[in-house]
Amino acid sequence: MKGKVIAVSISEKKGERKKNVDKVFVKENFGLEGDAHASGKWHRQVSLLAIESVDKMRKLGLNVNPGDFAENLTIHGIELASLPIGTRLIIGNEVEMEVSQIGKVCHERCNIYYQAGDCVMPKEGIFAKVLKGGWVKPDDEVVVK
Repeated sequence: MKGKVIAVSISEKKGERKKNVDKVFVKENFGLEGDAHASGKWHRQVSLLAIESVDKMRKLGLNVNPGDFAENLTIHGIELASLPIGTRLIIGNEVEMEVSQIGKVCHERCNIYYQAGDCVMPKEGIFAKVLKGGWVKPDDEVVVK
């Protein structure tokens, strides 16, 4: 199964929309440089969401874009939420990640919910640990291993 990176996004603070960047360095056992969630101390180093999930929210009338659900990588062509924990993803020529969590529990509505009107990340987003670092940019191929 193959897909591609649509957007790469980071933010300085947790719980806010992320800003799209041209490329980012992904550090092994850490996450995306410059992103609030990168710490290396937990299993949710990188967050991923399918552009198809973003499009679903657009069809409901929300004005949302890649990064608005606080995802680091917006991916096209892969049903991310169907991937089992432990699945490996190869991104571009260098980066390798392992799916570590599907969805998340939101105990309270975060800033994203109030800014976007809804949030698909808890149901359709996934998280990964970085096994091998490198650069990631839009249009990089994503291969499910």
